Amino acid sequence: MKMMPRLLFAFFLLYIFGCASVPPAGMKTQGVPGIYHRVEKGQTLWSISKLYGLDLDELVRVNNLSGNSRIQAGQTLFIPKKITGLRAASGVNEDFIWPVKGSVLTYFNQSSGSVLSKGLDIKANYGSLVAAAKSGKVIFLSDDLRDFGKTLIIQHNENFSTVYARNSEILVKPGDNVKRGQIIAKVGISGRDNIPYLHFEIRKKHIPQNPYYYLPQ
Repeated sequence: MKMMPRLLFAFFLLYIFGCASVPPAGMKTQGVPGIYHRVEKGQTLWSISKLYGLDLDELVRVNNLSGNSRIQAGQTLFIPKKITGLRAASGVNEDFIWPVKGSVLTYFNQSSGSVLSKGLDIKANYGSLVAAAKSGKVIFLSDDLRDFGKTLIIQHNENFSTVYARNSEILVKPGDNVKRGQIIAKVGISGRDNIPYLHFEIRKKHIPQNPYYYLPQ
């Protein structure tokens, strides 16, 4: 009977942390203290880093993830620190969503013509509806931004902003407050490319981030 409280406590910890007791095959931690987190459906690298109060770039580096890595439910990630307790899930705030459905043509930091892409080029049918990836305020709009054509930028909390370019039509105006998932534009064609796609960026303090680390897979 004395063993029951210990067993229940161990089960409780396993349930709360959602972590594996052993690392996955091929993962080397080299004696670094930490735990192993099992990815749940809908989680992103960003939300996991927020959950543990861990720098996103460090999480990517210690798990040897490539820029185009797509984490999946059931995958195990190493959290390189001694955890004293999880942050409240509400601290993650509102996650990002994909602004449009479609295949990715160009990835973050991949060469696109003579420049490196600072976001994702997402292929979609001409006129496809574009949704706000996160709630925020429209702070910029241009009907002809160089090769990007009709472009808008939304400012979010935590110093984030999102960029939506190559639109055929913009359905909001500067100063508008928009909700995540709200339709803000329609996919178009601009520049030298003759196929419709949305150019989408996530920036933090005006610095482009890899959208794959923030978008659900």
